[in-house]
Amino acid sequence: MLRWLTSGESHGPALVGILEGLPAGVELVTKDVQDALARRRLGYGRGARMKFEQDEVRILAGLRLGLTQGGPLAIEIGNTEWPKWVDVMSADPVPAEALQVDAGTGDVREIARNRPLTRPRPGHADLIGMRKYAFDDARPVLERASARETATRVALGVAAAKFLEQAVGIRLVSHVVGIGTVDVPEDAALPAPDDVARLDADPVRCFDPASSAAMVAEIDECHKDGDTLGGVVEVLAYGVPSGLGTYVQSDRRLDARLAAVLMGIQAIKGVEVGDGFRTARRRGSQAHDEIVRGEDGHLHRLSNRAGGIEGGMSNGEVLRVRAAMKPISTVPRALATVDVATGEPAKAQHQRSDVCAVPPAAVVAEAMVALVLAEAVLEKFGGDSVSEVRRNVEGYLASVPELLR
Repeated sequence: MLRWLTSGESHGPALVGILEGLPAGVELVTKDVQDALARRRLGYGRGARMKFEQDEVRILAGLRLGLTQGGPLAIEIGNTEWPKWVDVMSADPVPAEALQVDAGTGDVREIARNRPLTRPRPGHADLIGMRKYAFDDARPVLERASARETATRVALGVAAAKFLEQAVGIRLVSHVVGIGTVDVPEDAALPAPDDVARLDADPVRCFDPASSAAMVAEIDECHKDGDTLGGVVEVLAYGVPSGLGTYVQSDRRLDARLAAVLMGIQAIKGVEVGDGFRTARRRGSQAHDEIVRGEDGHLHRLSNRAGGIEGGMSNGEVLRVRAAMKPISTVPRALATVDVATGEPAKAQHQRSDVCAVPPAAVVAEAMVALVLAEAVLEKFGGDSVSEVRRNVEGYLASVPELLR
């Protein structure tokens, strides 16, 4: 059983992630995690925080000499900004005078760190979090609800992706297929795992050059208008064997599990598998993937509208899922709200934010897909080491009757 947890606040000393159930023998080094976190910071339209935010990675447990040990993997991501927040975010009580120091930035848009946050931002967790947990200040809510937490998920996803490739041969890649009103053409080529360097080099992580240029222009225009943009990301998994997930219970369906973790990413408002909502507009004769016997003697599909999942199970085709990200809620020209300390109308508090965070959302989505697929692989095949899982996968594939292959 694979389980994962994250802990930490946006401006706390560190984020911590724990991944339990990962088999022994996965080859992993600290640089693998650092490289993935660097990819998460990329993207045209990111805010000022990306310029000074550095991820200090320490693997605390579960790894020895570059190999997982079978115990829980614990990863810490230090916050280089912590010295500025040591009093405001202290775990222990601090003298009142320590909280009376102004932030000192000279920027009127900057919220002084000691000031209560009582103007909840529309689209954020602020107001409902204050109600739910009985806070009179939104600081505790936004600290944990912040998308900064996704750094931990990306770190854990690296370990899952390494396991998938080494034990099963599954490789993943993520890219952006839409920003604002700009969409990649439906017939555009799909990236392969070997195209990751090219995607990392693209300003918006888009595989189609013409669409990428149009997306950059859209972001520039939005920035001039003092607004924000959302978009759509896609994750592709190559080499997924058939039979992951099941149809026997709804909560064990692979597509349901993927949808759940993708919807759990901050600002994601929609998920589709394969052609998803486009399929709903087609007639049945044009909505499904016909089965043929290929020249290699194996069964293949003439298309992949289902996105590699049928009946809640992987079918052996490329797994393809998309997630739609709403425009960032922290809008520079602040939206209307109510100051809950006075009851008076007000403008929502504004902090540093991105114009567009769709490219890093692709990296986060890729990590979550890796975690779910790793969980499904272990559920299907079992094994306490990479070599044992590999043997079990090979045994299963060899056991499939010839006419069903």
